[in-house]
Amino acid sequence: MRQGKIFFTDLDDTLLNSEKQVSPEDAAAMLDALDAGRKIVINTGRPLPAVMPLLRRSGLDRPGCYAATYNGGLIYDCGSRSILYQKNLPPSCVRHIFREADRQQIYVQTYDSQGLLCRSCTRETRLYCAASSIGWKADPSLPEHLTEAPVKVVAIDYDRPQRLHAFRALLEPWAAGRVSMYFSSDFLLEFVSEGISKGGALNFLCSLLNISPEDAVAAGDAENDISMLQAAGVGAAVANAAPQVKAAADYISEADCGHSAVSEIIRRFLL
Repeated sequence: MRQGKIFFTDLDDTLLNSEKQVSPEDAAAMLDALDAGRKIVINTGRPLPAVMPLLRRSGLDRPGCYAATYNGGLIYDCGSRSILYQKNLPPSCVRHIFREADRQQIYVQTYDSQGLLCRSCTRETRLYCAASSIGWKADPSLPEHLTEAPVKVVAIDYDRPQRLHAFRALLEPWAAGRVSMYFSSDFLLEFVSEGISKGGALNFLCSLLNISPEDAVAAGDAENDISMLQAAGVGAAVANAAPQVKAAADYISEADCGHSAVSEIIRRFLL
């Protein structure tokens, strides 16, 4: 079996269990892979401020580790502590998404380099921040008061997620050629610049590190992970992945995210 050289993993419901923790087995497998000369990439829809504390707790804030955040919109080198790539959403697109969300009475939020930005703190804000361990700042005049173009906007509906599918369908004609839209969970619809994806992040880092994508192993569970699984030499869906993700995968783990699926994948394909 060809041995992988670089491992890309989603966070929520892949590396993280239902308590939003990394299991000791998964942490040990990633550290063993680093010690064996492999590279580790956290490839997530989460913003960078929400990822760094987790990397520090897991011992992954070191050379050989990378964070592809905002679905690949910002890529960070944990060893050099530098941003390798960033592509922001055009301000006109941000304003359009907020305006259409207002018309549909759908909650939206965005980000700056410090954390989450919202118009007011709602139940959606509190639940999202609790799950992501990120701070928030409210400004009723968003998005007009943005001082920098954000990398991502997110629409949230925890009670009636079907409304997000209707919102996505409504925006599809406008979004073509402007914005890419992904579901990172049933309740989160994410907006990034056209062409940004987790698969794009995989290809970017493989090119930068002179590693063939065929030597990449990727693990995920949700729609926004599909491009990453398809770009990797081995695309692995965890046992709790959505059906369309399993259909796109080369391998489906026996374990789910609550039982160290990442350790299973690393030890099978990288060590």
